Amino acid sequence: MSNKNLLLPPGRGLSSDETGAVAPLLKALADPVRLRLLSEVAAHPGGEACVCDISGPFELSQPTISHHLKVLRQAGLVTSERRATWVYYRVNTEALQQLSGLLGDLATVVGETRSCEADQ
Repeated sequence: MSNKNLLLPPGRGLSSDETGAVAPLLKALADPVRLRLLSEVAAHPGGEACVCDISGPFELSQPTISHHLKVLRQAGLVTSERRATWVYYRVNTEALQQLSGLLGDLATVVGETRSCEADQ
């Protein structure tokens, strides 16, 4: 799945194809365990960590941790590389930057200097 072209052009919302591309990323991040795993990987130097280094703080079995990391990998939020007996995960910074841009675009109201929430 490609994460390309997730930024919104001015004056239009997301198309069906665009929502289909971004929904799996958001769904993967919506799970607290996966969000925490992603943050653990990102917190390591270079945004890369061995599964052996990030599974310790979790009260989950190794197969459950592996499942959650697989979901993050399938969504394109991390990449993985096997080195001998361990798997190393790296944050896909491009995908996170595109999500950040999309969410920023959704939060921006073109031509509005204030939010309707300010009136409440």
